[in-house]
Amino acid sequence: MAIRNIRKLGDEVLRKKCRSVDVIDERIITLLDDMADTLYDANGVGLAAPQVGVLKRIAVVDIGDGIIELINPEIVSCDGEQTDNEGCLSVPGKYGKVTRPNKVTVRAVDRNGDECEYTGEGLLARAFCHEIDHLSGIVFVDKVTEYLEDDE
Repeated sequence: MAIRNIRKLGDEVLRKKCRSVDVIDERIITLLDDMADTLYDANGVGLAAPQVGVLKRIAVVDIGDGIIELINPEIVSCDGEQTDNEGCLSVPGKYGKVTRPNKVTVRAVDRNGDECEYTGEGLLARAFCHEIDHLSGIVFVDKVTEYLEDDE
């Protein structure tokens, strides 16, 4: 496993749409493992492949209940609304209020190629939406309604 460099806002890779994963091979497994290591090293709750320079539809999320690996994730349902503070490992020191669904269901494939479905509320729903946005070239600053003071 390895810690990968997290790309920062301004890097063009963060604004590109990612390609679907067609074959889950050793490179994809290594990427998932490296992304988890990178996420934990940075004390984040989610990380998408473009944040480490890879234009593949892959994200990892852990809000404290264990790693969730998402390959080719899609949001299949949303419910409610929440507005809360959000930040991003690719935009260090910037935080702002973002409105997202309060509950989402995500369908994806796991590292074994098996279809899986996760339903998250609150922070988990927020993390799913945030990371899936990254896969379409959307960064949280695109959705901020009010910035908070810089973290100093």
